[in-house]
Amino acid sequence: MALQAKTSASFGEAAFEKAAATFEILLDLSRTEADLRKLFSERVVTNARIFRQALTALAPRHPRVSITFAYATKGSTPAVNPKVVARGEELRSKLESLIYGCQAQSQLFGARELLKLHSQQRPYSLQLPYKENATSSDSHVAIVNLADYFSFVTDENGAIRKYIFDWNVRDYEGTVEVNQAIRESLADRKAPEFWWLNNGVTVLCSSATISGRTFNLDDVQIVNGLQTSVTIYEHLKLAGADDPARDRSLLVRIIVTGDPATRDQVIRATNRQTAVSAASLRATDQIQRDLEIFFGQRGWYYERRKNFYKNQGRASDRIFSIPFVAQAMMAMGSSEPNNSRARPSSLIKKPGDYERLFDPAIPYDIYLLVATTQRRVDGFLRTTSAGASPQERTNLRFHLSMLLVGAALEMKVSHASQLRALIGQPEFDDGTMSAQLDRLRTWLTAYRTIYPDDPDKIAKSRDFVDFVLDRAFSASP
Repeated sequence: MALQAKTSASFGEAAFEKAAATFEILLDLSRTEADLRKLFSERVVTNARIFRQALTALAPRHPRVSITFAYATKGSTPAVNPKVVARGEELRSKLESLIYGCQAQSQLFGARELLKLHSQQRPYSLQLPYKENATSSDSHVAIVNLADYFSFVTDENGAIRKYIFDWNVRDYEGTVEVNQAIRESLADRKAPEFWWLNNGVTVLCSSATISGRTFNLDDVQIVNGLQTSVTIYEHLKLAGADDPARDRSLLVRIIVTGDPATRDQVIRATNRQTAVSAASLRATDQIQRDLEIFFGQRGWYYERRKNFYKNQGRASDRIFSIPFVAQAMMAMGSSEPNNSRARPSSLIKKPGDYERLFDPAIPYDIYLLVATTQRRVDGFLRTTSAGASPQERTNLRFHLSMLLVGAALEMKVSHASQLRALIGQPEFDDGTMSAQLDRLRTWLTAYRTIYPDDPDKIAKSRDFVDFVLDRAFSASP
């Protein structure tokens, strides 16, 4: 593979032109190493020598030669100029003409493709001994000894393998009732067989083979049973050699699939059998993974899996949850603070609402902008200078955020893309927020004069939002 990497914001024709000229020289077997040293570094000449020597030595065997030219920038591949694509095709043809029988391809990697590659786990294999199993097609149900399962989830340093839980919708929830019950059943030496009392775990993998009485599993992901797994790990790492829990058993379902749609269906189905929030069921979506990486690179923590960063001891004021960001996006990106206030937990249950709020076409900077702005507003409302009552802090927080971004843009915000103009701007100061809060209070008083009602109901009303927007941006188109 040949790699061309640029920090530029888009793809250009010049990269292909230079690559074509370079390959034409390097792959010309009539040129000597002395000729190549006049143009290239010693490292390039050495690599070219290895390739050329191998090609010459293997020629009688008619080797299959494959060359991939990967061109990566920060750009967007859907927006690539057709001329760039044409240059890539020319390079492919050039490579195939330089080496007889060669199969060549040219690939473009933009920011989104690079982010997706970054989030992918490297291939790995794990072994899981079992006591009994049943097989259907290439998937299995097995009874596994707890001591063997403990080894399965534990790395060479004695720590739990966190990466095999990456597709789980939640992180460990600590001493909640269900985990306490699991812990007690492990500690009770007279308890019935563990797998009689526990629903077991679900493992997804790309391949499963059996050698003796051991599964060889590739690319393991435990998608249901994290609470059980961590509780078993915590108990057995401290248990003595004679602890009877080591000889108890666990029910393990092993499902082999490489299809993302099937994988997501299994994750959602197995986790709906217990109370799981709508946000948690979205935790494995690609955009949620992308946002986690994006926030993390900027010193913030996007907790797509509940409790993940809390369990790592990260500062709570640096952590944003999926529901929090969804509420902020609804309020500031769609001017719907009433929905943010009224449906905090069910805001993303409807596919249409979810896809509107978490749209990969929206720059990720905007998600960070609305999250930090809402956090800033919430902090301000708790100050003495704001003088906000608990009821106001609950009812007006999203309306205030909507007003702030609208006033900064001097228009009503109908789509999150409008917020792009605020990226990189200074944070809203207390004076600005205080002025908008005063306006909001004035309009709430005026609205209640016309439509007497409870402030809680008013905050959840679309009519009140329209009332505010009409007065704030009456001159806006």
